[in-house]
Amino acid sequence: MTKTYSAKKEDIKQQWYLVDAKDKILGRLAAKVAVVLRGKHKAIFTPHIDTGDGVIVINAAKIKVTGRKLKDKVYRRYSGYPGGLREVYLEDMLRKKPQEVIMLAVRRMLPGGPLGRDTLKKLKVYADDKHRHKAQNPVVLEV
Repeated sequence: MTKTYSAKKEDIKQQWYLVDAKDKILGRLAAKVAVVLRGKHKAIFTPHIDTGDGVIVINAAKIKVTGRKLKDKVYRRYSGYPGGLREVYLEDMLRKKPQEVIMLAVRRMLPGGPLGRDTLKKLKVYADDKHRHKAQNPVVLEV
């Protein structure tokens, strides 16, 4: 009888990846980034341990969406107070905070507890093609 493998802290080797979001479709990009952040692309994946790698996304402002999502997709947040519902369309969000669009898409594909919050800290998103993570020696990841 074989035993199920469970990753240990000393087994995990983190790598950083660089993703260029220019002309990529938002959902497909977010799905691939979430898989890498979670560590599901590795053979040592363990659901309750953070085995994932770090991801740097550049050119977030140049992302594409299909259909009529620019006009129809709405981001809602609620303050908890009466009349506190705020709605922002994707078109406006891409103009004002393009990195937030990718952050929200990836966050919603990760687990909702402490593991998901820790995993999201390894995602760095930049609106243009400049980033400050040269020291991590990121490997280019094709999406």
